[in-house]
Amino acid sequence: MTSMVAGLVQSTPGKPVILYTGIDKENRQAQNLAWPKKLSEPFLCERVKSPQNPLVSPVDGILPDYFRDPVTGWKGPDAKWRVLVGNEYNGSGQLLLYTSKDFLRWNGSKDPLRSTNRTLMLECPDFYSVSINGKHGVNISSHDKFTKYVVKLSIFPLSHEKYILRNCSVKTDHFSPDTDFKDDASDLRYDYGKFYASKTFFDSCKKRRILWGCVNESDTESDDIKKGWSGLKLVPRSILLSKNHRQLTQWPIEEL
Repeated sequence: MTSMVAGLVQSTPGKPVILYTGIDKENRQAQNLAWPKKLSEPFLCERVKSPQNPLVSPVDGILPDYFRDPVTGWKGPDAKWRVLVGNEYNGSGQLLLYTSKDFLRWNGSKDPLRSTNRTLMLECPDFYSVSINGKHGVNISSHDKFTKYVVKLSIFPLSHEKYILRNCSVKTDHFSPDTDFKDDASDLRYDYGKFYASKTFFDSCKKRRILWGCVNESDTESDDIKKGWSGLKLVPRSILLSKNHRQLTQWPIEEL
């Protein structure tokens, strides 16, 4: 792999791992894995790439330059890991579903978890569960029956983050949305300003789900080069399902 596009860190039995999209010498996007070289090192600065990389390559008609941004993996009731990857195929955006017993060998599902012709590349997707009672965040692998599921995608170049709420059959991986993306002002959004490429994670210590996103600035490209950086991370927010179960609610985390 010649470069890295995007990725995430998550826990698996025995060690944390990095699941990321890399670009190979043929300029194809593919999903790869790495893990800490020494678990005793406090900041895990040194990493080792899996000798089995790439784990998932663009095959079966997948466009090689539209196959990126894996979501945090979760386990189904069959104990298999599941991961989603964003994709564009024949003018439609897709969330491709892959399953694995060991987080190394992955099999693609026959049908995408989500497909829509209302947008192209499903960039920076996210997928997680929220509690119906609205009191605490939940781990997506818990399969609590009192949950709904969130599918989020980033709309480029508008810098918009849209989401839909869905019911889920965790045994069949069938997800039925309450509402679909409509590509108009009625779509649910995280934020109505500039907010992009967000990611959530579950804080198991405080039983909450935290949302963190990015914002680009209005400076010129030459100004960005002079100061040596561009873009900001916004204030992290806790995220819950509203009392009427129709949308998400957010609030800055208590530490701030």
